[in-house]
Amino acid sequence: MFDELSQRFEDAVKNLRGQGAISESNVEGALKDVRRALLEADVSLPVVKDFVDEVRRKAVGAEVVRGISPDQKFIQVVHEQLVDTMGGENAPLAAGGKPGEPSVVLMAGLQGAGKTTATAKLGLHLKEQGRRALLVGADVYRPAAIEQLRTLGGQIGVEVFSLGTEARPEDIAAAGVEKAREEGFDTVLVDTAGRLQIDTSMMEEMVRIREAVQPDEVLLVVDSMIGQEAAELTRAFHEQVGITGAVLTKLDGDSRGGAALSIRKVSGAPIKFIGTGEKVEALQPFHPERMASRILGMGDVLTLVEKAQKEVELADVARMQQKLQEASFDFSDFVQQMRLIKRMGSLGGLMKMIPGMNKIDDGMLKQGEQQLGKIESMISSMTAAERENPDLLALMPSRRRRIAKGSGHTPAEVDKVLADFQRMRGFMQQMTKGGGMPGMPGMGGMPGMGGGFPGMGGFPGMPGMGGPAGAGGRGGGSRKANRPPKKRKGFGEL
Repeated sequence: MFDELSQRFEDAVKNLRGQGAISESNVEGALKDVRRALLEADVSLPVVKDFVDEVRRKAVGAEVVRGISPDQKFIQVVHEQLVDTMGGENAPLAAGGKPGEPSVVLMAGLQGAGKTTATAKLGLHLKEQGRRALLVGADVYRPAAIEQLRTLGGQIGVEVFSLGTEARPEDIAAAGVEKAREEGFDTVLVDTAGRLQIDTSMMEEMVRIREAVQPDEVLLVVDSMIGQEAAELTRAFHEQVGITGAVLTKLDGDSRGGAALSIRKVSGAPIKFIGTGEKVEALQPFHPERMASRILGMGDVLTLVEKAQKEVELADVARMQQKLQEASFDFSDFVQQMRLIKRMGSLGGLMKMIPGMNKIDDGMLKQGEQQLGKIESMISSMTAAERENPDLLALMPSRRRRIAKGSGHTPAEVDKVLADFQRMRGFMQQMTKGGGMPGMPGMGGMPGMGGGFPGMGGFPGMPGMGGPAGAGGRGGGSRKANRPPKKRKGFGEL
């Protein structure tokens, strides 16, 4: 998401390029583009008006220091205002009340927003933090809602409690809290029922549940696809139930992002978590500053590093770093790196967290993911000895023909992947001598960053796919960097 909004903001600052200073006359064109960008992103109209007024007030007459152009200063002002509009800083979950008492979190929202899945995702997030959570199924209306929660709980190893569909939701919630108190759970997550639209019965039920369990948090689960309606939804829940925060779901879709910019301004309650995919692991704490950087195309390296650190073991990092430096990186290592990427999320989503990579064409990223699948099928057709010693394939064309037949590809495709892989090993050896991205050794990088995302050519470690201009791949970079490798013994037919 946010791709269209990012492009609009980029268009807005073009009006200020080449200007000597920010003034009332030249800033209006940029503000007009900002206003249009926000409205097209489905941001609530009052929020848009306040945002533009604040940017105008801060930008006009802002001191532009030597070495900083007016358009760069304008971007800084917009970034600061985006951060302020979305809440300023990360707001963690409340720690709970009295010692020995579990912290209680009510999950509220409309039907279809992903509330049950968000409940399980939050349970896994707390488990990874060392907390012991109990999921409580209090949605007695939607068919199979409780069963869905039980299934998700089983997948993540978090216990689920319910009294079935005949009990009253407030009684289920109260019984769940009592069970947590008796058995030493420190957090209770109550999945409540939603409706297709806000109605009196739903609000009354939420109030009864709230009175029964006295929650520390009431989190409103909001579908980011609903745009401007998020403002009215948030206002209604806040006025009648009283929310303490929000969980924004489906941020991996084609939503325009308006909900993220409207919720805090309308309710005063912060967005605490965002859902970035269908997998139960796809939940992140919401950081306004990081999100503002993504919107403005500045990337989000901190979140990228956190994702890598979560998946990578320190021992594996050291081992992989050494293999890269020695150019002994083999196909088994390559598969391990590809699977690491898959666990972290989509290739496109990860690449766009790198500053400057937001302009990579989605078609290229999709092609890269498809190529990764082809390469993995070829590696699956190799013997263990061939994976550990790729030079065996260079010396024996018959092995390459067997792999091509077994994976359903042509010998020429196998030859190309092998040649790219050998070239990649040499390049990654050079890059790792200068150090890699913090927390991500062994994943390669962009030229000058010391490492790379395996599997996508043009970037180090990505055989089989051309890179964008200037990235050191077939589409650009220095002539020396793109020079084909010298033929090695046994590679005459490649």
